[in-house]
Amino acid sequence: MFMKFRPEPILIITTFLAAAGWVFSKEAIQGLPPFGFIGIRFIFASLCLLPFCFSALKKADGQDCFRSMGVGVLLAGSIFCWIYAISISDTLGEGAFIMSLSMLFVPLLAWPLFGSKPPRAFWYSLPIAFVGLFLLSWSDGWNIATSQLWFIAAAVGLATHFNFNSKYSASLPTILLTTLQLFTVGCLGVVLSFFLETWPEEVSLITWKWVLLSVLLATSLRYLMQTVGQKLVNPTNAAILMLLEPIWTMMLSVWVYNESMPLNKILGCALLLLSLFFYRFSQVRPKFRL
Repeated sequence: MFMKFRPEPILIITTFLAAAGWVFSKEAIQGLPPFGFIGIRFIFASLCLLPFCFSALKKADGQDCFRSMGVGVLLAGSIFCWIYAISISDTLGEGAFIMSLSMLFVPLLAWPLFGSKPPRAFWYSLPIAFVGLFLLSWSDGWNIATSQLWFIAAAVGLATHFNFNSKYSASLPTILLTTLQLFTVGCLGVVLSFFLETWPEEVSLITWKWVLLSVLLATSLRYLMQTVGQKLVNPTNAAILMLLEPIWTMMLSVWVYNESMPLNKILGCALLLLSLFFYRFSQVRPKFRL
């Protein structure tokens, strides 16, 4: 159904939906326990995507499906760190920029895990990212907030998932792989919530509205559009367009939550974005020489 449109706007809308998901999630956990919210969001999101992968599911090897769901446990760990960080932070913009560093952590983790040495571009990008993180943490001295540590943990978890996902889940269609892993995250969220969280006696309609927006727009539609967009857009444009997510998130956080953006944070975000742009551009353009 997306074939009638130019592919680039599909990815731009995808990044905005992903950014909106930060706000939807922040609002939803005002009335729901964080892990419980993740369980509801991801189980129902996977059920929304299921009709699109029935044929692929019938043809899929059972062992591949279970292996993919096992890798989904790593994704769950990252998501749980992320939602906890959101629950204790009002600075969603800087959190989004920190999370975007997961793509820089991927080659760093692939080295000890699989013996794959990072490319030269990584070593140029890493110090730029460190300076950006330093500026984000500077407030009359170098003070790392607890939420920033959890965002970093989530980014490392996402990078770990990316590595294992690329290695062990390549045999499944993307949409089926996404559906299985979203379902895994949702089930683990429900289990954790059952043992660790206390649910309110009554949940307001406005909270369920945020949950519904999270399920339909920020998860189901977002992942479906991302799958379609990345297939239609050339890798160079796709890699650059996906960097819009933290920018949208920062703009929404400033607008909705009046997030303070002093000069050091603006410079920090800019440097993080520069490091990612530098690394991703060099990766998708092999002829680009450093």
